[in-house]
Amino acid sequence: MLSISNLNKSFGKLKVLQGININIFEGDICAILGPNGSGKTTLIKTILGLVIPDFGSIKLNDKEIINTWSYRSDISYLPQITNFPSNLTVVEIIDLIKTIRPNTKMDKELIDLFNIKKSMNKKLVDLSGGTKQKVNIILTFMSDSPIIILDEPTAGLDPISLIKLKTLIIKEKEKGKTIIVTSHIMSFIEEISNDIFFLLDGSIFFNGTITDLKERTNENSLESAIANLLKQSHV
Repeated sequence: MLSISNLNKSFGKLKVLQGININIFEGDICAILGPNGSGKTTLIKTILGLVIPDFGSIKLNDKEIINTWSYRSDISYLPQITNFPSNLTVVEIIDLIKTIRPNTKMDKELIDLFNIKKSMNKKLVDLSGGTKQKVNIILTFMSDSPIIILDEPTAGLDPISLIKLKTLIIKEKEKGKTIIVTSHIMSFIEEISNDIFFLLDGSIFFNGTITDLKERTNENSLESAIANLLKQSHV
């Protein structure tokens, strides 16, 4: 279990995270949602150790991970924006990641799944946005990590690739993996997620299941329920 308690982070006078308390259980698909500037990226970066909180606790399986680093070998991360060296080819970046993370074993299966064999010898700079995202997904899922963090994974994907991504996420969940995802595509979140943490101004405004949220807002779709939450926040 990933347990976050009283997490706070400010940048200067700007309070980005304010007393975040969440528990993410093994085998769950958890969505972290909220408008731009709500603190989603900072929260993810604190989990990854890329941002050190001012105070609070992050525990993985009851062990404090703030200011430690070895736990990150258990996490696969797909950032919203990926900046790999553009002069590398697809096969070179895959081989590089395999060298850094030797527990990779699914790359061939994923290359076939996302149909990028014809692009393997192309430089990253020459790829379309959609193909780059497919490569990013392959790099993320080819490591057998118990925790997977996906920041806007649907960006640039065509409908067929989106279906493949959803199938892949569900397959990894069935292996008992914990998956944390952010997305502005509510239909995608509604199809794959168990739990939702909705952030506003650095605080948790809602924590529960999609069913709980629909019942609270009296809405039939997640998109409408989120819109309702935002209206409530301005009351």
